[in-house]
Amino acid sequence: MMYIGCHLSSSAGFFAMGETALSIGANVFQFFTRNPRGGAAKPFDKADAVKLVALLEENRFGPILAHAPYTLNACAADDGLRQYAIDVMKDDLFRMDHFPGAMYNFHPGSHVKQGAEVGIELIAKALNEILNPAQKTTVLLETMAGKGSEVGRTFEELRAILDRVELSDKLGVCLDTCHVFDGGYDIVNDLDGVLEKFDKVIGLKRLKAIHLNDSKNPMGSHKDRHEVLGGGFIGQEALLRVVKHPLLKELPFYLETPNELPGYAAEVALVRKAVAAVNK
Repeated sequence: MMYIGCHLSSSAGFFAMGETALSIGANVFQFFTRNPRGGAAKPFDKADAVKLVALLEENRFGPILAHAPYTLNACAADDGLRQYAIDVMKDDLFRMDHFPGAMYNFHPGSHVKQGAEVGIELIAKALNEILNPAQKTTVLLETMAGKGSEVGRTFEELRAILDRVELSDKLGVCLDTCHVFDGGYDIVNDLDGVLEKFDKVIGLKRLKAIHLNDSKNPMGSHKDRHEVLGGGFIGQEALLRVVKHPLLKELPFYLETPNELPGYAAEVALVRKAVAAVNK
């Protein structure tokens, strides 16, 4: 089954997000656990969560994906900022365990002049404190574009984090098409080669989700500015090859393109049409 959806606002509640996803033809969705620029989360509404779970099961949804706030930095130089990231992620994972099969995505962090190796060590240390054997939610490290001092700009940096985490079976990777393209991986002309390298360095079994986005900037720009499908330097043809690729087509795809709901609905329909044409 093709799983395609987009990023939705969580302000109206869990069940409302499920209804919105259905209204645009989506069968997965992503949302922020709290304000993406920081702040406390709303009180957890367990009854609303139960309603969403029933809706997801009834409509055969794929895994919902929660996105951590952008403000989290698990490798900050400041002890207080690192502890804040740990506390938020622990709280978020408690909430997400109410949703069977859910995933939780986060940007690994920025080392801010400490160096990538120090950043990797601090991220792994934080994850070793956050993860617990009983948790059900899979935590995803996101591939990054490499702007500033971001950690996770290469597959090797993500692998280095995975190797240092004790409960690494609780971890996976979310591949963002804009980010890897901006990071210098040529998914336009050599998608097979990029996937081969991912498999060699990280292992395709770790790849759990894909953020499907075009890029406003050329390959290797390290900018991280998303564009609508077909409106950027990756292009619609290359992005649809990602969706249709035999090694990727069973994964859930989450749009983070700069769209309102009508735009997302059009992109969901575009992706479904491309996949249907292959499956005829």
